[in-house]
Amino acid sequence: MRLSSFRVITGVSCLFFGAAAWHLGPHSASDFAVQAQTVKPAATQQAAPKPQFQPITAKVSNEKPASIAEPTLLAAPGTEIYTAKRGEAIPTVAHHYLGRTSYLTSSELSDAIRALNHKSDSSNILKANEQIVIPGILSAPIAEHTIPVPKDFEVRAIYLTGIMAASDHGIRIIKHWREVGGNSVVFDIKDSDGSVNIPYEHPLLGEHKVYIHDVPKFVHFLHSQNMHAIARIAMFRDEHLVVTHPELAVQSRKNHTAWRENGKLVWTDPSNPKVQDYDIALAKHVAQLGVDEIQFDYVRFPAEGDQKDAQFVFQGETAPAADASSDNGSCGDGRLVRPAKAKRGGTVPAADAKTASSETKACQANHGPQRSEVITGFLKKAYAELHPTGVLLSLDVFGVMAWQRQADLSHTGQDIVGMAHYCDVLSPMIYPSHFFGMDGIEHPGDEPAHFIGESMDRFELITKGSGVVIRPWLQAFHWRTKTYSPEYIKIQVATAREKGGIGFLFWNAANDYSKPYEAMPQMKAEDQKEAKDKPKYFRGDELPTTTTVQAALTPAN
Repeated sequence: MRLSSFRVITGVSCLFFGAAAWHLGPHSASDFAVQAQTVKPAATQQAAPKPQFQPITAKVSNEKPASIAEPTLLAAPGTEIYTAKRGEAIPTVAHHYLGRTSYLTSSELSDAIRALNHKSDSSNILKANEQIVIPGILSAPIAEHTIPVPKDFEVRAIYLTGIMAASDHGIRIIKHWREVGGNSVVFDIKDSDGSVNIPYEHPLLGEHKVYIHDVPKFVHFLHSQNMHAIARIAMFRDEHLVVTHPELAVQSRKNHTAWRENGKLVWTDPSNPKVQDYDIALAKHVAQLGVDEIQFDYVRFPAEGDQKDAQFVFQGETAPAADASSDNGSCGDGRLVRPAKAKRGGTVPAADAKTASSETKACQANHGPQRSEVITGFLKKAYAELHPTGVLLSLDVFGVMAWQRQADLSHTGQDIVGMAHYCDVLSPMIYPSHFFGMDGIEHPGDEPAHFIGESMDRFELITKGSGVVIRPWLQAFHWRTKTYSPEYIKIQVATAREKGGIGFLFWNAANDYSKPYEAMPQMKAEDQKEAKDKPKYFRGDELPTTTTVQAALTPAN
């Protein structure tokens, strides 16, 4: 074979094996790049072989993918996260948390929860494991302190029952009263049926319904509104105590059972040491919760019913039954005289006063201690224990006691002259409508100027020199009067101030103060037109500026 033929055969073989190796071997990106740059014209290019696709098998797993975790809420300062149970309601959660928050009522807290968690006003039911933010969380319970004021601080107050004070409506009443010029609120701690409205433990009390669950918080709210907080305690008229402990009631001489006043079993024995200690203990407890004033109501003996049948501890088992139903059957105390000897305004000739004093001494020698001495002695003890706490002590007394009628004194034991020495403020209940049969006036309720003026004159006279402040209860209801109106309110306030009264208290058992609401701005406007040193209605006293933080009443942002 020629050398040239051998070379041709060898070259072709190399090309063949090279092409086969290229076709079967892997290719790099650079290989494709070179090929693309040396592409032959379409006319001369040979058809490329079709690509071969290999099937790919996928394995399908039955396992569920891991669930994505729900975002976790973080509690901002003053809030807490709560995880709800299935079907739980927002009001239920609010009730549970109320004591730990700055809110006063469950409905306020419910509204705040809805607002903060972007829920509608009608939203109530929560989902299982739903997380919600609770606002207003307190780091510690509120500990409120008394704000001291002088006893002649001009109080402009309304009265609220315990149930009302603890309600949403009560909060609105308080805020409205503040808006129209009020600066104080009287609220029930113990009412005349003996019901105690606050948490309190005492062997004589037992289980009881609670309406004001947190007194310091409530007082804190009043202080945040620059309001003077007056806690009212009905003393010896106490149906709850009489029913649960009949041995503490006034006793019947005839039946040797609890005595009834006109068929009602309501009076504890004011002279029983256990009864006195119970009421003083409650007052001291409340004084330590931050209130500014303790007000005693029903600090007296029963004035109605069969007085001959009533037996009291201070009389002893063998004491004769005094006929307290007539002026001649019971003793006075030497400082008050009978109506026949009393002149208009409460003054009596010195000779008559001496005669009355000698008659009283003789009477006491025959009959022993009197009801007035029991009441005065009780107040002396109570004042000694309450005064060091810093609270003021005020007393509600019958308005008719200013007339110094012997029958009134012998029944009630409310010797105004003696009582004035053991309190800071006397609050006579001088509602015009209650003076029926007095001064020959057929419709006393329609004569507010006369009865307010006459009452104040008499109280100022018989307490002269004692240093006590006269702050009257005024009529804020339409009973037995056809003229009740804002003008009626203004006449009472102006007359009481003119006659020496300092401040006033409005009473309405239903807590309806629509007429005082109207009258207050009118009185303020009229005073502003007068000379500053001659206001007709009130001075306008306010509490000293405090550093208390206002209780939260709106949702936090």
